[in-house]
Amino acid sequence: MSDFGLLSPVTASPAVAALTGDRAVLAAILDVEAAWAAVLEDAGLAPEGAAAVVAQAADPELYDAEAIAERSQGGGNPVIPLLGDLRARVRELDPAALAAVHSSLTSQDVLDSALMLLADRVRAAVLTEIKGTTTALAALAEQHADTLCVGRSLTQHALPYTFGLKAAQWFQGVAAAARHLDSLELPLQFGGAGGTLASATVLTAGTASGPFELAEALAAKLGLAAAPAPWHTNRLPMTSLGGALAALTDSFGKIAADVVFLSRPEVAELGEPLAAGRGVSSAMPQKQNPVLSVLVRSAALQAPALAGQLHLAAATFNDERPDGAWHSEWPALRSLLALALGAAVQLRELIEGLRVFPDVMRRNLELSGPLLLSEGVAAVVVPLLASETTGADGKQELQAVVDAVLQTNQPDQAATYAKLLREAVPAALLPDARLAELLDPANYLGEAADITRRILVAYPDYAATTRAATTMKGATRA
Repeated sequence: MSDFGLLSPVTASPAVAALTGDRAVLAAILDVEAAWAAVLEDAGLAPEGAAAVVAQAADPELYDAEAIAERSQGGGNPVIPLLGDLRARVRELDPAALAAVHSSLTSQDVLDSALMLLADRVRAAVLTEIKGTTTALAALAEQHADTLCVGRSLTQHALPYTFGLKAAQWFQGVAAAARHLDSLELPLQFGGAGGTLASATVLTAGTASGPFELAEALAAKLGLAAAPAPWHTNRLPMTSLGGALAALTDSFGKIAADVVFLSRPEVAELGEPLAAGRGVSSAMPQKQNPVLSVLVRSAALQAPALAGQLHLAAATFNDERPDGAWHSEWPALRSLLALALGAAVQLRELIEGLRVFPDVMRRNLELSGPLLLSEGVAAVVVPLLASETTGADGKQELQAVVDAVLQTNQPDQAATYAKLLREAVPAALLPDARLAELLDPANYLGEAADITRRILVAYPDYAATTRAATTMKGATRA
């Protein structure tokens, strides 16, 4: 029975299925077998022309994925029944070419290498989507470097912030995780039946190439890293890949969580891209649900447990091939790959079409008004209050002003705060112009502009179109 992703809409895409579905797995396994036949022929260990025969027989369209999946229960993995079918097709084409099929390999060599090959193909697609996302995030960071908004801490208004810095922090999370994923080596597995290369040693006896040379040649043909030794019981390649995929979806989830909140009608600082039929409700026609963010969040919420499954398998990899731990890796890794790719596609669409409402951001900032500046005000006003109160605690004096403001109706708080501060500190010590500066949120942004610039400059490969390094407004100071 085919799985179309009915209950996993974030992965229900032909593009995701093409790279992570059963046929993609079959293709990767067959590619390993075909590449191995070519290595053997190149080394003089298979008849001339055998590799071409195997390559012809290794067309995934020739095989019934559903039947192979069902038959895999007989041997515990899909390589065994697929290999039987492959040998049958090679025999029909040229029996002599059978010498090039799977010789000295074991199922784990083929399946582990195929999963690394599958992951490499998915990674390339994920990174392509991410480049679009980070380019759009860099543009948002640059465009909104001076767009004031409120920074929130523990759900409450905290300090003035810029939307440019928020976009830059989103950018940093995604770019750092993508850089880590891109840097991972995805190694070939090559160890033979027990991890000793015994069969390959016999196969290559008296030839110019030994098992390790053949392994390096196979890795090169597949575009995988050549491992220094078999890693069949040391699962760091799997756990590292799983961790990198989970970290990537973590960064996606952060963005999605922010957009979900900031697009609430009572907040309304952001809006998802509009599209016909997007965000609809089955019962409430007025709703415009942030469905792209919801789908991205769904991936981020699933990925950590799947990465944990890979660690659990690695920790229980008993003997030289375990009794179930290896098998439990396969669906976890494939689900991680599908979720990462599906979420990357959704996130790119979200960010490239994100609607930003600066006027609403300023409106929400004004809800707390100058109270947001209390930290900065305190640095200037507390010493002045202390000098005027004969030993009194200037901090307590300022806190009393803030407490009085908090008892005032919210629309009147800004005026009340300025009035009480003016009454508390004589103009001779704090001129009106300086007080106005202290109560302007644009004057208490710290190094927000430079932090934004530094983030973008740190990841030039992911912000290729930004001019942040040279032209970001406010990035340098006299």
